[in-house]
Amino acid sequence: MLRRSGYLVLGFLMLALGIIGAFLPVMPTTIFLILAAWFFGRSSPRLEAWLLNHRRFGPSLRAWRENGAIPRRAKLLACLGMTLGYVVFFITVQPRLWPALGVALFMLGSAWYVTTRPEPPTQADKTPRQ
Repeated sequence: MLRRSGYLVLGFLMLALGIIGAFLPVMPTTIFLILAAWFFGRSSPRLEAWLLNHRRFGPSLRAWRENGAIPRRAKLLACLGMTLGYVVFFITVQPRLWPALGVALFMLGSAWYVTTRPEPPTQADKTPRQ
């Protein structure tokens, strides 16, 4: 019971962070929604189903769950967000060489991971050919 409640609280926290990320360009959305679906899956099947069937977020969450796929537009936005985040970091913090390189390598590694994920099949891919 306590574990289920903890998962539910974490699900709502991840959902809130995902919603905030939808409005802030430097904060991710999808990863928080993936985590929210995972936590809801262990605490509230009804909330998990709601999130997976959500008009806006559901298709991306289902694509990730089924194939580890990320839509092309989401990849582009993620890479743009990482770039913007690095620029803001670089300008505001003015880091020394090694921290700047370390953060840049982390961002590049993250961008590499995102861009190498498969893309979900399009509607044209699902239509049988005659």
